[in-house]
Amino acid sequence: MGDSHSHDLSRQVKIYLCVFIALLVGTLVTVGMYYVHFASMTVTITIALFIATVKGFLVAGFFMHLISERKAIYAILAATVVFFASMMYLTVYARSATPRGTVFYGDPKATNTEKAKLSR
Repeated sequence: MGDSHSHDLSRQVKIYLCVFIALLVGTLVTVGMYYVHFASMTVTITIALFIATVKGFLVAGFFMHLISERKAIYAILAATVVFFASMMYLTVYARSATPRGTVFYGDPKATNTEKAKLSR
């Protein structure tokens, strides 16, 4: 029984070391990307977000042991999506419900005469 336990422990240590090395490589790639200049800011941001997502997945999945908690993660993710969608629905629904006596002037830089014309 002790041999089985030490084998499982050495397997876990090997996984943690591989993840640690992958995070070190990801950090080196992140620093190296600072010196690479792309023509488009969109490409730069996309690459930076991809690297950060991979590193975040490694940390959350292995060091926080979330990779084995799939059902709980999916339940929390589903609740987040429902909450976000309901908040967006309420925001869009309330957009046309301005309080009585208020006026939407549009451009905040408009002059007072332009605002007076809009309020008539």
